[in-house]
Amino acid sequence: MDLLDFEAQGLYFEQADADGVKELIAAAAQNYATGAAELPLLKAYFLAPESLNVLVALNRFYYYQHRLEDALNATLKALAVIRPMIAFPEDWRDLQGEHISTVPAGLLTQVRLYLFTLKAIGFLYMRLENLDVSQAIFEKLVELDSKDRIGAQGLLELVLKRKTDVAM
Repeated sequence: MDLLDFEAQGLYFEQADADGVKELIAAAAQNYATGAAELPLLKAYFLAPESLNVLVALNRFYYYQHRLEDALNATLKALAVIRPMIAFPEDWRDLQGEHISTVPAGLLTQVRLYLFTLKAIGFLYMRLENLDVSQAIFEKLVELDSKDRIGAQGLLELVLKRKTDVAM
């Protein structure tokens, strides 16, 4: 299956959120430079803990603050929110090509979101020097995406090089 051959439907950022969430995310963006962005994001999370808009905003905030563990937690939560939408296995290690190929065409946007979110998790593990988990995630993505539409091949090569450099 070509992961670029689909019509984008049901984009996460088009989804409605609880009242006030959009405004809290906007307030966080507006207050980023002043250092007052986290509180509005946390308030948004408490209002809508399953909102991908909120989880992506938290991921970005924590990533750019170099709080990688917090970014990882937000991203793991996002993966857990996306997974049931497409009936993927609870553990990404159990994901197989047939899971992807049997998803209805109207859910391919969510499949790509899941795979890109898993890639982000692998990247965060790499940044946190958990290279074995990162490698396993990128190997899984390469296995599932033979045309490298998700872009995990280069990251896998980077992890393998990093592991070789560390071993020396």
